[in-house]
Amino acid sequence: MSLFQKQENDYGGEYKTHLFEQYKLYVDSAEKISDRRQNANNYFLTINTAFISLIGASFQCSHLSEARILAIVAGLVLCIEWGSLINSYKQLNTKKFEIIHEIENSLPLSLYNHEWETLEKGKNKEIYQPFSHIEQKVPFVYGAGYLYLLLKFFNCF
Repeated sequence: MSLFQKQENDYGGEYKTHLFEQYKLYVDSAEKISDRRQNANNYFLTINTAFISLIGASFQCSHLSEARILAIVAGLVLCIEWGSLINSYKQLNTKKFEIIHEIENSLPLSLYNHEWETLEKGKNKEIYQPFSHIEQKVPFVYGAGYLYLLLKFFNCF
């Protein structure tokens, strides 16, 4: 299936106007995905902060060891899901921007494609490191902390 269903001469006089309007809507949808992604990250950070607080408070009461282990395991599972969600958003945005670049081939300027090329497609960390590469480390760090607490709880080291 081709992105362009009709060519300009088959579509009619409104082709360029409709093309640009659809392009603007699509770029806006990519921005909304980024907003949803940020909101999801804020949610997971808040939940992890609550779990860390609960775990910390549980050390004050020795009879809360079951609650502590439950919070640690829940936090670990949450981090795995968080990492999966970040990856899903990354994949979705990657495809959205591939389509934006393809649409830009029919527009006078290819701003997003030019920007991505100028940033060397995120391959040179000195020029640009994609946010998703940094973002994916956060659930890993939290998860490693939970794993450490879990192993410590069972006296594994």
